[in-house]
Amino acid sequence: MSSEMVSEYTVVHEKAKSFYESYDRKEELPHQTHFCPGCGHGIVHKMLAQAIDELGIQDKTILVGPIGCSVFTYYYFDVGNVSAAHGRAPAVATAMKRSRPESIVIGYQGDGDLSAIGSAEILHAANRGEHITVIFVNNGIYSMTGGQAAPTTLLGQKSTTTPGGRSAATEGYPLHVSELLATLQAPVYIERVGLGDNKQIAQAKRAIKRAVENQVRGLGFSLVEVLSPCPTIWKMPPVEAQHWVNDVMEKTFPLAVLCDRTKEAVPRPLAAAGPALEDIPHLLGVHEEGLPEGNSAAIKRPAEDLDLRVRVAGFGGQGVLLLGEVLAEAGLDAGLEVSWLPSYGPEIRSGTSNCHVRLAGRPIDSPLVVEPNVLLAMNEPSLRKFYASVHPDGWILYNGETIPEECNRKDVHVLACQFSQVADELGDPRVANMVMLGALLEIAAVLPEASIDAALLRLVKNQRWVQLDERALARGRELYKEAEVSHACRG
Repeated sequence: MSSEMVSEYTVVHEKAKSFYESYDRKEELPHQTHFCPGCGHGIVHKMLAQAIDELGIQDKTILVGPIGCSVFTYYYFDVGNVSAAHGRAPAVATAMKRSRPESIVIGYQGDGDLSAIGSAEILHAANRGEHITVIFVNNGIYSMTGGQAAPTTLLGQKSTTTPGGRSAATEGYPLHVSELLATLQAPVYIERVGLGDNKQIAQAKRAIKRAVENQVRGLGFSLVEVLSPCPTIWKMPPVEAQHWVNDVMEKTFPLAVLCDRTKEAVPRPLAAAGPALEDIPHLLGVHEEGLPEGNSAAIKRPAEDLDLRVRVAGFGGQGVLLLGEVLAEAGLDAGLEVSWLPSYGPEIRSGTSNCHVRLAGRPIDSPLVVEPNVLLAMNEPSLRKFYASVHPDGWILYNGETIPEECNRKDVHVLACQFSQVADELGDPRVANMVMLGALLEIAAVLPEASIDAALLRLVKNQRWVQLDERALARGRELYKEAEVSHACRG
């Protein structure tokens, strides 16, 4: 046979370009995935990577990885990768697609991830017709966590939580996710495929490529359910597990195209990208006209090392949350990175209430304030609850005459004062929160007064209260200055 003929008929198999050349999950195994022998995830990964290559979309693909056996997708796929909390991949994929509409966003989930804790997310994403593609790998069991029954576990199938086999009377029937979603009006393409033999695998490859291509064409929501073997948890040899997909699983989950509206679907134009950060104040109705001079347009970017972590705590009705809101809004006006997280009991009045506020010069990693450098305690129970958490060299501002002896700390600064009494002298004890905020602003010295004024105008609609709050803020600043001189309010 001539060399020309050999060249003509030689078939070359190579790794998809959408995979990394080596996998860095384990240094000693750079060319090996973590999947068990016979696991269907490796096959599905290969088919998805090939579809990405064939459609030429590697540089614009965002893969939203799941919780479960396939959690390490980001070690294998050389695309944009985002990890989602358990079951939340459709919600994360929605955010990715809406903020980056030119991208191809693919959610990848197992049956425990998608059909159990994530059932609401996938249902509503499909019902909205989100322009995403979902690969749903169904092996009928919770594999990564040891083999508990999943919503898709077959009747009679044994698991660690159904040792006698799943019963319709106690565990209900297997959930048919694809059939359920196919009843909705918005999805354009839903198909169930299997990995039971080579013919099925070839059809699965075509379905996955088609589902991704639908998004490239702008047609809307597509989902491919893949019946997949799990030899390890099923306790079967790989070949037997593959046959079990074909011979057993398909009786409960028949292979079929459940929904196909691609012919009548009209490609929709790409949605506009999300607003730039500088446009957000305008979208929220915050305009420079009418604001005091020196608002955000004229304020320089703060130092990157700024990290003000504030915990505000008291009873419901003391203005705890409003204090935090004003602080956060003022920080936003001043060009800071901000977060505000409220926490309160079921009682609106007299119940416990606190909030976490962070102001920083760089992106904030978490809105939780576990170790505040400023604590504003508006009552004694709040002081006792949080005083020990204050960072050394931080501040405690307490609405009381003196700090209780057992709450005294030598490694923090303390300002104890009857803020409520001071507020009452101003005209209303309810502005004690603003008196405390005024003292904090003087201590921290990171926010211009113009930003505070702008925040009050946005949050407090009654002009009488705005004026009273402004007097309270000014009085709070004076209290701190007086305390610095005379120590009259120091605990």
